[in-house]
Amino acid sequence: MAVLPRVQSFPGILMLACLFGVLVTATAAIHDKGKLVSLDGINYWVGGVSVSRLSSLATVNWNWTASDIVPLTVIRINTTTFTSGDLEETVAKFTASDDVFGRGFLEVIFAQYNGQRQGHIGSESTLDSHSNIGGNMLTFISSEYQPQQPSSLVHANLQKSLPSGPYFISPRTGDIFKAFRLYSDHQLAFTEGTVSDEMGGFSPLPAATEGAMTKSIAVPSRLYYTPTVEKPLAGLRCGVKDIFDLKGLRTSGGNRAFYDLYPARNATGSAIQRLIDAGVVIVGKMGTVQFANGDNPTADWVDFHCPFNPRGDGYQAPGGSSSGPGAGIASYDWLDIAIGSDTGGSMRNPGSLQGVFANRPSTGAIDLDHVLPLCHDIDTAGVFARDAEIWSTTMHAWYPNFTDHHKYPKRIFYQNSSFPRFDTDAGSLLEALVQKLETFLEAQREYVDIATRWKETHPNNAPNNLTELLNTTYAILTSVGQYRSLALPFYKDYAAEHNGRHPFINPGPLKRWEWGQDNGGDSAYNVALKNRTIFRYWWETEAYGKADPHTCSEGLYIYPYSKGETQYRNVYLTAPTEPPMGFKDGRISNMADVPDFVVPVGEVPYNSTISFTTEYMPVTMSFVAARGCDFMLANLIRDLQTAGILKPVSTGSRMYP
Repeated sequence: MAVLPRVQSFPGILMLACLFGVLVTATAAIHDKGKLVSLDGINYWVGGVSVSRLSSLATVNWNWTASDIVPLTVIRINTTTFTSGDLEETVAKFTASDDVFGRGFLEVIFAQYNGQRQGHIGSESTLDSHSNIGGNMLTFISSEYQPQQPSSLVHANLQKSLPSGPYFISPRTGDIFKAFRLYSDHQLAFTEGTVSDEMGGFSPLPAATEGAMTKSIAVPSRLYYTPTVEKPLAGLRCGVKDIFDLKGLRTSGGNRAFYDLYPARNATGSAIQRLIDAGVVIVGKMGTVQFANGDNPTADWVDFHCPFNPRGDGYQAPGGSSSGPGAGIASYDWLDIAIGSDTGGSMRNPGSLQGVFANRPSTGAIDLDHVLPLCHDIDTAGVFARDAEIWSTTMHAWYPNFTDHHKYPKRIFYQNSSFPRFDTDAGSLLEALVQKLETFLEAQREYVDIATRWKETHPNNAPNNLTELLNTTYAILTSVGQYRSLALPFYKDYAAEHNGRHPFINPGPLKRWEWGQDNGGDSAYNVALKNRTIFRYWWETEAYGKADPHTCSEGLYIYPYSKGETQYRNVYLTAPTEPPMGFKDGRISNMADVPDFVVPVGEVPYNSTISFTTEYMPVTMSFVAARGCDFMLANLIRDLQTAGILKPVSTGSRMYP
């Protein structure tokens, strides 16, 4: 019978306490939280929650009684006869499509026949002859299958049907567990790995492998999932910014005192639950600038370490505040999407500096209950991806209230002052994209000047200068809004638990909160809301955000979000003194509630002071449309990728290696 030389298990250690020579015993509740194993040199996490059980084990001589668990492959078969060729083809498909499955899982096979008539195992089947596939195999077949000749195959049944794929089984109990491959978070993109408790909640991943300061992230087999109409995102591996609550996990907001003070959440927020209901698999919580503000790496990140941007020399800023989600998507092939938030650029900035697809949706696109706020009035949630098809599919499944438009605007609004010169590296890439966009839409760009348009058409009750209207609007909304909705209750709760002490706050958010209180507080907040409303109405009626019944948006306002600039994370900076001021292209969406989607365009060279070689940084473009036109933008950008005008990006130092 088979032996199992390739699985190594690392169990916990049982400890006995002895006091003054007397053995002390106690009754303790022991909970199996899974275990770390190594199979063929790859680390796996075997979940502590059984997902099914295999019957008919009493008569089986496993010869593996010393092993807690054994690798298992479940194969669901629809053909009436299953041969060795079918098995080889199945294994090849599994290997090509899944990074969790490996031939080591073929030590035990369970063949589940799903057809209508009685199934047969072919006489030459590898399942019976134990030939080409894996050597010493033990094989179970479902009761619907019949061998065609005397056979060593064992009839058995699953307590609960399982998808095809790799698992682990307990020879003692027959319990079957999902197989999770462990990956190292070497970019420090995650704050905590997570695993489902299979009851609608999550548990922290209690496993770590080798790596300096790194965490391990457990990902399940892709073979477990098949997209359907009900679950269009089935199997997409997703990380979530650590300001979103997940049931069973604590939320840190990038602050250690906050993480330690509040217990594990008892509910998952609506936004993340919609993704889970659509089939997304949550694999971890990801790094955020403290409380979703705008800290610079190294300089302002005190409580947590800033995630590493993989592009270029690896020591460029990742942007914020959704730093971890942006860095993770640009770094890890095994991560499909990541969820972040955007109040003033927290999706678009990391998306641009890492050269991935990132969106700020129309304000109100998704409910944001159980999310730490920066400003309730302008907070949004978006998704990062490396591929426009996955990105578009995710948005369509996630946002509930948008109309799906497939006709595109014929007007392109282009502000000269926003773009670099055509004869620069970044300028030539951006100009090439604009020309292709003109051809694709059968339109020509229209040169506009927002400041001049404002002077000509602004409301009578507003100043003549747009910057005068909006200079402090964003600063007041975020600094005052977060102070009263997050800081004050946090301070109160912390003091009550720590004898009146004050928690540590990073320099950036602390200075912003102080500035907001010194510059008008709640009364200034009301004025800022009024100014924002004035701009939004003007943008929708007199400027470049008008709706259209056929194309959703009258036109597209485009501008470059990143131009390949460097922002080294080892540069000393002065202390923050105030929130961001002024008005620029990136503030249009915050003030007008409109969607702003960042897309990768290309990369430009620079001479790195870190690696002393030529490296490359991303160039990206923003697409802005009328309020509520998110699906139109998602469809357009997907179609631009299909046409080869935009391209999916790779992970690592180069977007397009």
